Amino acid sequence: MSESLTKGGTIAAIATAIVPQQGSVGIVRVSGSAALKIAETLFCAPGRQIWESHRILYGHIRRPKTQELVDEALLLIMKAPRSFTREDVVEFHCHGGIMAVQQVLQLCLENGARLAAPGEFSLRAFLNGRLDLTQAESISDLVGAKSPAAAQSALAGLQGKLAQPIRKLRTTCLDVLAEIEARIDFEEDLPPLDEAKTCLEINHVLAELSTILATADRGELLRSGLKVAIVGRPNVGKSSLLNAWSRSDRAIVTDLPGTTRDVVESQLVVGGIPVQVLDTAGIRETEDKVEKIGVERSRAAAKQADLVLLTIDAESGWTEDDSEIYAQVKHRQLIIIVNKIDLVKTIPELPFSSEIHPIVAAAAALDRGIEDLETAILDAVSGGNLQAANSDLAINQRQAAALTKAKISLEQCTDTISNKLPLDFWTIDLRGAIQALGEVTGEEVTESVLDRIFSRFCIGK
Repeated sequence: MSESLTKGGTIAAIATAIVPQQGSVGIVRVSGSAALKIAETLFCAPGRQIWESHRILYGHIRRPKTQELVDEALLLIMKAPRSFTREDVVEFHCHGGIMAVQQVLQLCLENGARLAAPGEFSLRAFLNGRLDLTQAESISDLVGAKSPAAAQSALAGLQGKLAQPIRKLRTTCLDVLAEIEARIDFEEDLPPLDEAKTCLEINHVLAELSTILATADRGELLRSGLKVAIVGRPNVGKSSLLNAWSRSDRAIVTDLPGTTRDVVESQLVVGGIPVQVLDTAGIRETEDKVEKIGVERSRAAAKQADLVLLTIDAESGWTEDDSEIYAQVKHRQLIIIVNKIDLVKTIPELPFSSEIHPIVAAAAALDRGIEDLETAILDAVSGGNLQAANSDLAINQRQAAALTKAKISLEQCTDTISNKLPLDFWTIDLRGAIQALGEVTGEEVTESVLDRIFSRFCIGK
């Protein structure tokens, strides 16, 4: 990627997912000064179709030397600066599958283009001022979104709803810095600095930063999702719980203990959060080699999970086996599921209260208790405030790190002011905050940061 920052030239890549016998359309995207020439060389448009920007032409792609037909296709022309990269861009809309798009891409590479690096189209859009860094990252988030809420958050970022407040905060810091530096350079010609007003402006920026930073956990959940493991003794209804929750027959359910021999996975969405649910084999001592492997995988899944659902049988109550399993998972974030409550009159006594671990009563076979379980999960991961969070903002780890640096610098600045240090000292921390805020939107960013960000993109983006 570092080479791509300086190498330039015309780039080409397949911009759609390529799957054998699936997908009706495949797109090859070309961007750069030679894009139009490549299109004119490869594309034959019958009749009197007009080759102008933002038109779609119908025709055929042929090999230049032999005129051999490669594909029947559409050609989309977007001349600079009215394109995603603000360069000349053409797109060949071919038949889907593998062969057509790969042959068209190869022809583009043979006629003046080079293969794009991962994320290079978006990188060029950023370098040419089409996008700021938060918008570029939002494109990647939108492509990888695992839930409607994650997609909505990415769209908000793409529309600039994160960049706009960050720029305003940075502008405020720049104005404060200018006022201070003016007093340093022209002390005799200007009235004294209004220290109270300066502190008020800095504290306003700090408050806004705290509000934005509070969305970091939500952003991480929306992007990465939550891994939840259902654990417990054999035959307590773990698989029934998974089936009821996912509204499918993902797991085999029988009255025989040890039916589940391996980890069964299901993908769900709870309160906008992608959730990977793992139904594990019943944990017990066994001589069965296959079941023993399943039990070990269950223990490993519990260790790796963000949240553990310890499921017990209401009919048999809390047992010594439950205590042994609890000892293995009690240090994890834990919710207790008392299943099969339809078979008892009262919930069995547990060796701890709901204040220690949330307790959910369920009858998985009757689809009862699923809503209570989802509520308990949302409470566990966010203190119940997830739905109340600002849905337009959900910062990522890089952005959170930069905003934290800005916050620390401004806090140090307020300490400097309180300690009555000279104005020169104020400017040091203000400059640190301004630089950190610029890292978020890309006004101040290093090549290594761009490498890390855009290398995670797919090649056609």
